Amino acid sequence: MAGRGKRLRPQSSITPKPLMTVRGQCMVERIIEKFTHTLPRPITDGIFILGPGFDRKAYEILDAVCQRHKIRPHYVIQEEARGTAHAVICARNFLEGEGVVVYADTVFDMDPVHNLERSDVVAWIKEIEDPSRFGVAVREGDQVTAFVEKPKEFISNEALIGIYYVQHLEKLKAAIQVLFDKNICGNGGEYYLTDAFDGMLKDGLVFRTAAVNAWLDCGTLDAFMDTTRYLLDHEPQRSPRPGCSNSILHEPVHIAEDAIIENSILGPYVSVEAGAHVRNSILRDSIIFESAQVQNSVLRDSMIGAHSIITGRPDKVNVGDQSHLE
Repeated sequence: MAGRGKRLRPQSSITPKPLMTVRGQCMVERIIEKFTHTLPRPITDGIFILGPGFDRKAYEILDAVCQRHKIRPHYVIQEEARGTAHAVICARNFLEGEGVVVYADTVFDMDPVHNLERSDVVAWIKEIEDPSRFGVAVREGDQVTAFVEKPKEFISNEALIGIYYVQHLEKLKAAIQVLFDKNICGNGGEYYLTDAFDGMLKDGLVFRTAAVNAWLDCGTLDAFMDTTRYLLDHEPQRSPRPGCSNSILHEPVHIAEDAIIENSILGPYVSVEAGAHVRNSILRDSIIFESAQVQNSVLRDSMIGAHSIITGRPDKVNVGDQSHLE
């Protein structure tokens, strides 16, 4: 979770990207909830690798998420961004036993996983047309034979999406240490997790892959909007909307239970998060984040940051948290 989320600004200027709400839940909670339902054993501890700029509110959000899921939280700071392997080794004191390593800036769907004991590592993948921007897995049969970071020539269309089950985390720790000892790094002098896994492969460990049903990027503003639309289509609201009065909804629309909608027309593809208030407005293809206020406005393709106030703004608006536009 240590990335700055620069491509998602201004929305991530105050709220860290993995803690942004996507159709009612922050990304981190969606990840924890998904693993709770797909792994054969419960999650006991969450080790969150953060950047140095996280404020007290971020820790409070993570504490609350862990409390809801009965997980013990632990926090590690990556002081300097030196790659994915460096981020993981920052948590060296916790790298023992089995665990899952996951990048917390995507939303995904997967089927339950069984027989984890058959593999030292399970890498989740997604088949894509152009894998050149990703690390890829090369397989023979059901076993992985190599990991390659951002291949220049086509060798596999199975993109690694940043989700790994590791049966013995101490072996991953040792493989990452080899990268530092031998200065095995990639572009920009960064240390890649795929290189550590490739070293484990060469040591004879057994790697297999598992496919996700959906892999949804949240790394840019456009991608965040697309992911929200996908979830609105696939997660129709079943809870009541007690705060909605004298308004028209064109589904799909998500309205948090404590949000207030008055004299407005919403949808399609609108997500109104907890504590938000929309009055005398028409919205479509828009996200209203926590505790924001929108009144006397006509908006489309808009993102209104948490605790922001928008009054009388027509057309398209994208403002970060705690903004005020009239």
